[in-house]
Amino acid sequence: MSNDLGFSLDDFEPADADSEYLEQQFWTGDLTVLAEHHTTPNGSHSFVLAHDGSATWGVPGAPQIRAIMVARDLDQNTFTFESAYHSSVAFAQNWLIERGCPPERTQVGGDFMKPADDLTTRVEERLRTSEDRYEVLDSFTSDFAPCETWTLTRDSTAARAPVRVFLEEGDFESPTYTMREGAFADEDAARQWLDDRSSPLPQPPEHREHATALRTCAALTRSAGASAVPKAGPDARSAPSAGTTQRPGSGRSM
Repeated sequence: MSNDLGFSLDDFEPADADSEYLEQQFWTGDLTVLAEHHTTPNGSHSFVLAHDGSATWGVPGAPQIRAIMVARDLDQNTFTFESAYHSSVAFAQNWLIERGCPPERTQVGGDFMKPADDLTTRVEERLRTSEDRYEVLDSFTSDFAPCETWTLTRDSTAARAPVRVFLEEGDFESPTYTMREGAFADEDAARQWLDDRSSPLPQPPEHREHATALRTCAALTRSAGASAVPKAGPDARSAPSAGTTQRPGSGRSM
């Protein structure tokens, strides 16, 4: 990670008013770069994933992860500047990937907090590659106790419980974090859980069904394996071994 960031726009003019405004408001001093990618050899695009330290002093709960894309028109010597804030790195990575950044170049390294378990890694990978599957409804970031962020979304592919909460909890001592997904029938139910927290985060129904299917498959496999083993019985014990003969009226082999 670093704070050394520049887009080399001295010879370019903004292509529109929005790009001009964002470029004028942009200050690298608040940013800690988590990942970046600049296309080569012509340098037409730059993609940056960063933590914005100034968000800590702004509106309470505001997102602190910033995704930035700069596209340069090398023929017209103009540029477009886009930027978006996210509560979670995975959502910011999704934003960059959707705009053409190679997924592997959005990966965070260095001293940033690491996923605490495989489930966190799987949930984040799904978010990164989900395209426009999740509509973000709201989010909240807390960098004090408890250290957590949540993102309230609507899953466009979910047949049941389409409102999803992605809860990220950090542990500075590790330093690691977990990401979990909760499913709710509607937005009111999700917000009530976020305010209350008196029960575990409800698992998505498809996750429960998948876990049940795995257990059923494992049970059937064990059952099939057991039934394939010959059972020892009285007939098996009295049968002579191969290559032996028995004396009539005798239980001994010769």
